[in-house]
Amino acid sequence: MHAALVARPGSCIRRLAGTRAREIQFTRFLRNGSVTATKMAAHAAERTAARAAGRDVVVIQDTSELALGGRRAKANGYGPVGKGGALRGLLLHAVLAMDAGTGGVLGLVEAKVWNRKGGKVTDRRSRKTSNKESQRWLDGTMRAGEVLVAAGNITGVSDRESDIYEHFARRPDNVHLIVRACQNRKIETNDPDQINLLFGHVDSLPEQGRFEVKIPAAPGRKARTAEIAVRFSLVVLRKPLHGAAADLPATITLTMVDVRETSAPKEGKPVHWRLLTTHAVTNLGEARRIVDLYRMRWAIEEFFHTLKTAGFDIEAADIGDPQAMIKFVAAAAVAAVTVIQLVKARDGTTDQSLADAFDPADQPILEAVSTQLEGKTARQKNPHPRGSLAFAGWVIGRLGGWTGYYGKPGPRIMRQGLDDFQRIKYGASLRLQNV
Repeated sequence: MHAALVARPGSCIRRLAGTRAREIQFTRFLRNGSVTATKMAAHAAERTAARAAGRDVVVIQDTSELALGGRRAKANGYGPVGKGGALRGLLLHAVLAMDAGTGGVLGLVEAKVWNRKGGKVTDRRSRKTSNKESQRWLDGTMRAGEVLVAAGNITGVSDRESDIYEHFARRPDNVHLIVRACQNRKIETNDPDQINLLFGHVDSLPEQGRFEVKIPAAPGRKARTAEIAVRFSLVVLRKPLHGAAADLPATITLTMVDVRETSAPKEGKPVHWRLLTTHAVTNLGEARRIVDLYRMRWAIEEFFHTLKTAGFDIEAADIGDPQAMIKFVAAAAVAAVTVIQLVKARDGTTDQSLADAFDPADQPILEAVSTQLEGKTARQKNPHPRGSLAFAGWVIGRLGGWTGYYGKPGPRIMRQGLDDFQRIKYGASLRLQNV
């Protein structure tokens, strides 16, 4: 099924299978009790671990809701997603590993899919983190420390929802964290006249430098280059009064890196990131490093975009059994990594091998197709070395409809190119005696 999802991304089992026999095979696979989403994710993590060995790795995690319908989905047993509870579906928490130096996608560390139960829950402050969905952030970080134990360095990056005191307190020794702050926490201060709230303290600090960063496009805003002002300081966070486990330390020392755009953009709100990190920050260069690592978080947004709209259209899947759908989402998540790898590798900056996303037997086919696609001008020739993932990205992009002249191939183009490549690969495998 993984090969079919990579070759022909989509949410229709019949189209994925191609034949009636394979359709039955895929359906039985999804309904097999011994097949689990956990095992699929674990297999993908083994491959990621091998690629990450010795590298400086950034681990990005986030959660996305998969809306699968309304009344019909509810009748089939899907839990509530979104606001108001009218929509039903699943949730996917993905943990993605990237090379911190090149930005290349190494693979999945974890992909947790679950069906939320309906009904009222007790107040969040009266519940332990282990009894909340928030536990997924701690689990993702713990899993990264286990899977990527052979990596040179590991930095976990996550957004505001992961700003949990216990997340910092229980992180593995081999994992650093960069978390966008959400809670205006109480902090320890030596001076009784100082502000003892996190945000007020940082806002009172003098500006320590400025630099420019590229802000990616997002709903309601175009990509732009922004000048940001930087402040940073050590902060000692106090343990929360409610909901924190008794065995947590009374305080945790972290560094706050505060970055904010110096002028109002024409579209959207100005950037203001308050980043809590376990990394030491003593100068502007180290502060910029934290900002650059946090900006890599955008890759997981691209991953979800590919899974939901730009490639796999996972929310259009018509699978009535939630347990079977959980397995299908896990398989699609593993396959979507290949598309993202190609998108990231297309410029040749990730220095990745073809083997990171393709079988060794695919190389001669890719090289033959590249020769056929190349034109006479320099811009019509594949500029990347054979055996590299960038070489494959050029071929797949051209097959997907990219001309080589305008823009760059995105997830949708790469998905279409992979579909065409599979047809070519199948044709190459035929023998005349079988005709």
